[in-house]
Amino acid sequence: MTETSRHDAWQAGDSYDMYMGRWSRQIAPRFLDWLAPEPHLDWLEVGCGTGALSASILSDADPRSLISVDPSEGFLNKARKNVTDPRVEFRSGDAQSLGIESGSKDIVVSGLVLNFIPDREKALREMMRIARARGIIAFYVWDYPGGGVEFMRAFWNAATSLDEKARDLTEDRRFPFCTRDGLVALAEGCGLSDVEAAKIEAPTLFRNFDDLWLPFTLGAGPAPGYCASLGPSEREQLGEKLRASLPYRDDGSILLKTRAWAVRGNAV
Repeated sequence: MTETSRHDAWQAGDSYDMYMGRWSRQIAPRFLDWLAPEPHLDWLEVGCGTGALSASILSDADPRSLISVDPSEGFLNKARKNVTDPRVEFRSGDAQSLGIESGSKDIVVSGLVLNFIPDREKALREMMRIARARGIIAFYVWDYPGGGVEFMRAFWNAATSLDEKARDLTEDRRFPFCTRDGLVALAEGCGLSDVEAAKIEAPTLFRNFDDLWLPFTLGAGPAPGYCASLGPSEREQLGEKLRASLPYRDDGSILLKTRAWAVRGNAV
């Protein structure tokens, strides 16, 4: 599978919302609780996706203004439907070249995006450029190496037991730097000062197996892209393998959890 096919259907906002967006909305307010920003700040969000963090900033952080940027028009369309607060402006843009005035924002954040950016150091330096002196730069990504998205880890465990080639597609193999030490080193290496990191966790409760499985069949994201690439019989076999591996509660629901690493620092 090519790098492009790993990320297929990133334009499909509704499908992505079913797969990861609903759990992104669980993590975003916890990230802001940890960040504890002052009210009435000018914010920039890099990689807004379908608007999970944007919505939390507007409801929990009382910003003066918010610009939320993403390269995917499909995601931006979904974000605009999800978040209608007049303080936010959703823009199309590349994290590595944002086209926003230097020194114009009090706080620049990014949620569950940095690992997908080809040149993450360049993206962080862009965030620093846009921040005002001593402005806050903060981001969070899933703890892929530590199995921080348990339903995703269960999927790949089932997939690799059936197809050894799938091992190279797993997020822990592709994003080994998504650890506390790796992310702190990245932030400090880009010149952020006073760098701090924290672990953020949230539950993922699926009503039943179909609630967990359906998003994997829709192709929006790396694991769903792999699932969609399989033939019908292979996909069915994978589904049954995954079904048998999960911890069910008495009512048939499945309670798992997610874990992200959050990092913050100050622009010079």
